[in-house]
Amino acid sequence: MNVKNLHVSKDAGELSRQVADWLVEYIQEVLVLRNRFTIALSGGNTPKKLYQLLASDTYKDRINWKRLHIFWGDERDVPFTDERNNAKMAFEALLSHVPVPASQVHPIQTDTDPGLSAETYDQLLHDYFDRQLYSFDLVLLGLGDNAHTLSLFPGYDEVLFEKEDWAKAFYLDEQHMHRITLTAPVVNSAGRVAFLVTGSDKTSALQHVLSGEYNPALYPAQLIAPANGELYWFLDTNAASGLK
Repeated sequence: MNVKNLHVSKDAGELSRQVADWLVEYIQEVLVLRNRFTIALSGGNTPKKLYQLLASDTYKDRINWKRLHIFWGDERDVPFTDERNNAKMAFEALLSHVPVPASQVHPIQTDTDPGLSAETYDQLLHDYFDRQLYSFDLVLLGLGDNAHTLSLFPGYDEVLFEKEDWAKAFYLDEQHMHRITLTAPVVNSAGRVAFLVTGSDKTSALQHVLSGEYNPALYPAQLIAPANGELYWFLDTNAASGLK
């Protein structure tokens, strides 16, 4: 994979500050040109640190939150009150502390049938992004130690290689639960996509995704390749230690 926008920080704290500064600047650039900024959030510990930083006094007044529109990249089919729920984490770390209008915050619903939830989210995305140059202005992503991203897991080819639907639901056998996820086509239509990866447990997966043979059935994160946008990788030194 040809990696142009790769940034390595000494630790997760420095990475969060680097991404926060980058994000603030990007939001300001977009809002000069358009009346909204659309972002798909990621779950996980690394984004949580970023969200907490964005909610801090250092950053929250540098963003025009009233013009942000918030989405999620994927969700576990558990109630909003469950600690595993990605939206719950984002609200606790960020969204409950900044003035984003409630009508512009779009969690993936987990109080209905997962298939219906995916269909509803798919339609919402089309309502927002049909006939637009890009889908999201920014999609934030993580990377699992098995090279998954979003809920795109090895062994689930029907979801991995979906060409039409922008959101899909499926049952993840390894976790005994349904997941709802964005698919590669809508993510690859974004203006920017940014992976945030920390920790030595991600070193092997990162090496395969960035430097290994192209095999997205085994390394799903390789599917993420924006068609007309830009791809960024923000890594800490532990995660990047295996790269050449």
